[in-house]
Amino acid sequence: MLFFTQCFGAVLDLIHLRFQHNKAKRVFSAAGQLVCVVNPTHNLKYVSSRHTVTQSAPEPSSYAPHHPPHHHCQHRCQHQPHHRLCHHARPHHLHHPEAGLHAARVMPCLCPLFSCQWEGRLEVVVPHLRQMHRVDILQGADIVFLATDMHLPAPADWLIIHSCFGHHFLLVLRKQERYAGHPQFFATMMLIGTPTQADGFTYRLELNRNHRCLKWEATPRSVLECVDSVITNGDCLVINTSLAQHFSDNGSLAIGIAISAAAEICSSEAEM
Repeated sequence: MLFFTQCFGAVLDLIHLRFQHNKAKRVFSAAGQLVCVVNPTHNLKYVSSRHTVTQSAPEPSSYAPHHPPHHHCQHRCQHQPHHRLCHHARPHHLHHPEAGLHAARVMPCLCPLFSCQWEGRLEVVVPHLRQMHRVDILQGADIVFLATDMHLPAPADWLIIHSCFGHHFLLVLRKQERYAGHPQFFATMMLIGTPTQADGFTYRLELNRNHRCLKWEATPRSVLECVDSVITNGDCLVINTSLAQHFSDNGSLAIGIAISAAAEICSSEAEM
C-alpha cells in the first residue's frame, strides 16, 4: 500500500511540474527567453544555525530535505544572435592575476542549502555544486527564473547557477523570517569569482505582472563574501509576502534575470 501511495505521489509531482513548465512556455515563449522552473528546497543549513531547540518539522509532502532542488528547463529561444552562449567555458578567474591568490586558498562549500563539510579551491567550486548538490547550470545572459510553491513556509531556497561571459553566477532566492511571523523573500546574484571580477558585471532582477513592474539592479557580490551575509545585510532584492503575491501566478514567481558585462570583459571574451 505504501508503495502505491508513493507512486501516486510521484505521478502528482510530475503532473504539477509539467503544468508549471507549460505555463512558463505560454507566458515567455513570445519573448524567446530561456525559462527554468525551479522547485524549493528546505534550507537545512539555515534551520540548524538558527535553532538549537526542537521545532516542528514541515509536512513531508512540502519539501524534499534530503534531495537536491529539481529544475526543469526549456530553451525557448531560436533566434538569439545578440546573446553569446557560453557552453562549459573556462572561467576567467583562472587567468586573472588577483584570482590566483584566491584560487589557491582552500575554502568551504558555498552551497547555501546544506552544512557541507567539503573544502576546495575556488576553481573547483562549480564542479562540486554540480556533482554533489546537483545544482543546474543555465547558459545565456538573459533567462527567466520561475520559482514554484512560494506559499511553502520558511525557510526555503530556490537555487540555480547562471553561466555567461565565461563566468558562473549563483542565483539564490530565499524565503526566511527576519522577524518571527513575518517571512520575506530575498533574491541575490553572486559571482563565483573574486570581488574585483564581480565589479565588472551588473545584474538586473525584474518582476513584471498585471501592469506592475519591480526592478533591482546592482553589481553582483563575490561568493567569497558569503551569501548569508549579503542576505542578512539586506544588500539584495527584498520583498515581503504581500508584495510577492501581486507578482505571483498560482503560487509561482517569475523573475527575469539579465547580466551585462563591462566593455573590456566583452572584448576579452571575443578574443578568446
